[in-house]
Amino acid sequence: MRVIVLGGGVVGVTAAYQLQREGHEVVVVERNSEVAAGASWGNAGMIAPGHSFVWSSPKAPMILLRSLILKDQALRFKFSADPRLYSWSWLFLMECTSEKARRNTLNKHRLAAYSQSVLREVAVDEAIDFNRNERGILYFHRDQQALDRGVANMKLLESDGQVIKVLDREGVAALEPSLASAKSKIVGGILCPTDETGECALFARALAARIVGRGGAIKTGATITGLDAAGDRIERALTDKGAFKGDAFVLALGAHSPILARNLGIGLPIYPIKGYSLTIPIGNRPSPPTIASVDEHNLVAISRFGDRIRVTATAEFAGYDTSHKPSDFTFMKAVTEGLYPAGADYDRADMWAGLRPMTPNNLPLFGRRGFRNLFLNTGHGHIGWTMSHGSARITADLIAGRTPAISMDGLLTE
Repeated sequence: MRVIVLGGGVVGVTAAYQLQREGHEVVVVERNSEVAAGASWGNAGMIAPGHSFVWSSPKAPMILLRSLILKDQALRFKFSADPRLYSWSWLFLMECTSEKARRNTLNKHRLAAYSQSVLREVAVDEAIDFNRNERGILYFHRDQQALDRGVANMKLLESDGQVIKVLDREGVAALEPSLASAKSKIVGGILCPTDETGECALFARALAARIVGRGGAIKTGATITGLDAAGDRIERALTDKGAFKGDAFVLALGAHSPILARNLGIGLPIYPIKGYSLTIPIGNRPSPPTIASVDEHNLVAISRFGDRIRVTATAEFAGYDTSHKPSDFTFMKAVTEGLYPAGADYDRADMWAGLRPMTPNNLPLFGRRGFRNLFLNTGHGHIGWTMSHGSARITADLIAGRTPAISMDGLLTE
């Protein structure tokens, strides 16, 4: 078939790759001048099944309430004139029970672990250099009670096959010598040795080049304006650069997916949650991070990409606004510099803000919706890089009419 993939983030590019491997003719349509220029560019780069806990937890409502008063909260809620914010927030709050959080986390972990296995296959097959680091990810805590809670929570993922190793303060410093000067601030951590990191945009762009080299098409700079339907089928994707006919269409537009879907009478429970990141050159600093870490107290994530580090933080309910100002990054920069004072040239940091496509239960949307040949692969939230490859293969399976390799219980809803 000729399959039109709507969206050139890592989710769209990986879907196109898997579909091309099935023998389909693929066309990726992307509004930016190159692929992986949105949320796929500015993320933490963590391929992290160990970070599968859903945001819709029993603690989330109080965190959101506190954010109306206190600064520097990990989750921030801003009042808006957009009624969809409130309808989505209500659905989010309905997922914040202990039972639902447990179920959603296990479903998310199942997808994330499967996706990592697919990524490993693709990385071997394509020999792509993407600043990969396979030493694991360290999730550290600043007080004993928090560490004890973290270990207890991790038991849920451990029951689903996640490997964990609990480290005390000395163990953390031995694993990551660059944290030695901050050792007194850390009581211990949890190492997920099978988690890894890599530069998402670098990978996606290399994979896109492979697709083009094998006869596929990547149409950048083309903004999708609508889908032309006839009966129960989509016939064409309409853009400001012309129309693209296809036999099947994959909706992978991230946070912009519900906007296009609404024009077809399809409601998707996806809302943009704004995240912030810094990309900082290491320069000649002597003690940069060598392993990715998450400061669980401040919810600041730090990854190493070759001669740079990437710092990410904050989830802000702010609609489609991607603007930012230097003060938005003050806290995350201070946290990172406090942990790694000789780790990077902090005065040369590049600032970025982008939109995570969040669903209320933090699980992506798959399968047909509204039309026989329109397939969803969207709503991957804050770990889209982690879940992208498995989602791509699931999408290829569903289009082929095959049963995916993992159970879709809780992942495939009509």
